[in-house]
Amino acid sequence: MMRQVPSLISLCIGAIKDAILDENGNISYVYQLPSELFDKLLPNLPPLAMQNLQDAMPCSSSDDTSFSDTCIGPSRKRKRCENFDLIWKALYKSRWSIDKQDELTTNWQQSYWEKHLQNCLDATAETVSVTLFDGFLGDVEIPDALLKHISYEGHINKSRSYSKLAYHCERFGLYTRRLRLHSVHCVADIGYLLKNSQLEYLEVQWLKSKEQVEGLCKLLEQNKETLASIEFAHCKLPANLVTAICESLHEKGFETNVVKSFSFKRSSFLDASQFPLPLGLESLLMATSSALTSLVLSDNHLWWKTAKLVFDTLLEAESCLQVLDLSENNIAGWLSHFKWGSPSCINPGRQISKSLRLLRVLNLRCNNLEKDDADCLKYAMVYMPNLEVLNLSENPLQDEGIKVLVPYLVEKSKCGTPLVELNLESCELTCRGASQLLEALGALNVPLKTLFIGDNHLTSKFGPSLGKFLHSGIKSLCIKGIGLGSTGFSDAQKEINQDLRIVRINISGNAGGVGSAEFLSKMCSHAPNLVSVGASSNWIPVESLPAVCSFLKAGKGVLAYVNLRQNPLCDKPDIASLLAEFQVDGKPNILLSSPVAALYDNDP
Repeated sequence: MMRQVPSLISLCIGAIKDAILDENGNISYVYQLPSELFDKLLPNLPPLAMQNLQDAMPCSSSDDTSFSDTCIGPSRKRKRCENFDLIWKALYKSRWSIDKQDELTTNWQQSYWEKHLQNCLDATAETVSVTLFDGFLGDVEIPDALLKHISYEGHINKSRSYSKLAYHCERFGLYTRRLRLHSVHCVADIGYLLKNSQLEYLEVQWLKSKEQVEGLCKLLEQNKETLASIEFAHCKLPANLVTAICESLHEKGFETNVVKSFSFKRSSFLDASQFPLPLGLESLLMATSSALTSLVLSDNHLWWKTAKLVFDTLLEAESCLQVLDLSENNIAGWLSHFKWGSPSCINPGRQISKSLRLLRVLNLRCNNLEKDDADCLKYAMVYMPNLEVLNLSENPLQDEGIKVLVPYLVEKSKCGTPLVELNLESCELTCRGASQLLEALGALNVPLKTLFIGDNHLTSKFGPSLGKFLHSGIKSLCIKGIGLGSTGFSDAQKEINQDLRIVRINISGNAGGVGSAEFLSKMCSHAPNLVSVGASSNWIPVESLPAVCSFLKAGKGVLAYVNLRQNPLCDKPDIASLLAEFQVDGKPNILLSSPVAALYDNDP
């Protein structure tokens, strides 16, 4: 069979492509090509050639895709700029999948090189970590697989000028706004390699030495006018190195409005007993008080004194913080001074002088908090007048701990910004305590929108309280793993007698059997806005198929997500086809799977 003879146009395109990649001569002549040839050339260019071509664009700067009307007519200029955007999006999509977040992208060229540089850094981290590398980071070789993505098969043999990390950092660093660095990247020359970057978000992992911190600080100082969000993970640092990092983010003694989010997760302050709050972190919190909106100190082995000093510092600075996350530490007792020093305790009529007036979210999950901590928190929350989301999950508060918070919840519902979300999962509540809580919540002036109360052993006796609470106006409810059983669901559905506002509900892991299917059928018929149902692991049997079809029919056109996985019902061979009629335009998205091997019934 004879090979097809290439056309003259394809030969021309190939020659031009090679010339652009090799940057031979003045490649700006390409812009003088007729539109029909130019438009055919663009889709055939690999990313590096596209970049070289745009860098050589006449009457333009290297980072600007516009060019003067004196060089090219306005209509051709607009068309070619639009073509560039489309080509970069196609190049991005051909290399990486586009998710919902990517669809918000407005500059595909910038996104392409930013992600490419991240891939290069990730690859060099693997190379350096498995070898006894002791040279210049910029000299690390980039794998051929990554080079082929920006060039094409065979061309990398013609030119190795871009085979090292230094080339990619220096050439594409200016497109980088978001970056993730491993400790092996934090060397003395990282600042030089990324001297052109204008970082807005930076994640740093596994820092542990003075040399690594010194390298990082140079990069932070270069980007302190643009760096709005910085996150540390898996770092183990003494107070003096934490101070060095924080001080590199702002001018000492001056406020800054740049850093808006600071996160220190799954990490440790090595000498916390001697220095509970590193001096540099304290000064950073003060300096960013008018700009910092999110502070995350999660899973850091913090003790109560560090948490106390952080909160007091924020309060003293009258911080504009909106999110405070201190989850997964051990800070019992951190607010004890508020119980006796709170203005509301000493003199109920006295106005507080300072507050965290913009704080909306407080996450205290898994902090070993008990009843006394809940009592102290009640007084401290006076200083958070606009709190909307409170997460106390995975704390052994028990019934008494929740009981002391109820007066606060009642008063909060009367103010201009009531609590909208409360998380009390795994708090060792009993049916009695949870029922009393739901009774109080059901009587609030402004009802909660979201309540998580799952993974507390509430038993089937909780059914009636649940059914009544559904009429409170709650919109999102999680009651997974509370031991309702078939009896509890049956008792709950008997209380449903009018329309509900529920939008999302998760009843998974309750071994509800027939009762859970009948509950869903009754509830869905009274919930016109229900869009999401989680009902996995409830031992819903095959004979409950009519009840399941009933609630799916009631929610048809609105119900968008239903999780029925790990139920015996799913073992029916033709179950998917039987439920297919309810998947109109992909709604509801019914998740099915085979049940686990053995059945059990833990309904008391």
